[in-house]
Amino acid sequence: MANKTNCIKNGKKYYRITATIGRNSNGKLIRKDFYGINKSDAEKQRDEYLNNIKSGLNVGYEKATLGELMHTWLFEVVRVSSDIKPSTFNRYEGIYRNYIKDSEIYGIKLIDIKQLTLQRYYNKLYDSGKSSNVIKNLNKLLKSFFNYEVDEGYLIKNPSNRRIVIPGEKEVSKKEIEVFSDDEIKILIKTLKGNRLKGLILLALGTGLRRGELLALKWSNIDIKNLLLSVESSISQISVVDKNEKRNYETIEQTPKSLNSVRKVPIPESLIPILKEQKKFKKTDKLKAGSSYEENDYIFTSESGKILNGRNMARAYERILKNAGIKYKKFHALRHTYATKLFERGENLKTVQMLLGHSDISITSNIYTHVMPEKKNDAAQKLNDLFA
Repeated sequence: MANKTNCIKNGKKYYRITATIGRNSNGKLIRKDFYGINKSDAEKQRDEYLNNIKSGLNVGYEKATLGELMHTWLFEVVRVSSDIKPSTFNRYEGIYRNYIKDSEIYGIKLIDIKQLTLQRYYNKLYDSGKSSNVIKNLNKLLKSFFNYEVDEGYLIKNPSNRRIVIPGEKEVSKKEIEVFSDDEIKILIKTLKGNRLKGLILLALGTGLRRGELLALKWSNIDIKNLLLSVESSISQISVVDKNEKRNYETIEQTPKSLNSVRKVPIPESLIPILKEQKKFKKTDKLKAGSSYEENDYIFTSESGKILNGRNMARAYERILKNAGIKYKKFHALRHTYATKLFERGENLKTVQMLLGHSDISITSNIYTHVMPEKKNDAAQKLNDLFA
């Protein structure tokens, strides 16, 4: 028996039902048409739509696509949030640009996004060579976006839940951290003699500060009398994206990585003469540059007084290691070396966590578990009396 229909749309026969779904801002009734292959099918679509509206979804939710809504959320909500640093937004925008914009899930209606939709997309990314970490960061950003859309009434529940499997995650093994040996440190100190980066590199080694924290250090942060420095900010050179998605490469100063990152760190007394030597560098630079010198309170600056460019500094650091005959290690290895040497000298985990500015003690523990195999063995030997 043929289905009974009552209208033709785009050349096809349908059964149409019209329902009132609310009022607009002027008080006029909003009516919506529902099309089915028969009356029962049209009624089913109407009832499902009205039930979703009663559940809290916005009128028009069925038209909203993932890509368009995510772009709006990212540039009109996240970008202007005082809780989001420019460097963090830059990272989020990169994830959106690389894995949402122009992707196969961009145009999918939000209500059609299911857990399996995401799982298949993640699996495809992994099969194409993307790392588990990349997919994990994508899922984390999508989870925040979906939570927002649930609150906004475009979704009933978040499809990116705990049951999502990040492909290959169990295969990701911890990379052993790079640390300078005692012999390498001696060679490095010798090579740095007379180099304008001497103070920066040795302060990194003696305090464990991150690169951005070192670049942001001011003379007002140094308490020579009490051998302390205050970490209050961090400097980054990033590509900043504005609301029109225009990119500008900028040097920005912002609050450090976490609340614990704002901290006071003791300065080894042997580094004080090196800091004083850094002041001499500044005075010499100022005399040479004259009126073109940029006056500021930063400790580590270029010959013209400007904040050190992170990329230029990284290249200079690489040349220093090459001249010293030391195998290349990232600048962050100086921070790892600082923590490792503290552990080797018996410092406890909580103290090292606070000195490094880690937000959680588990971060410190997970990074430096390899440092203390001998100490674990010593601890086990303390139980010998139980069996005597």
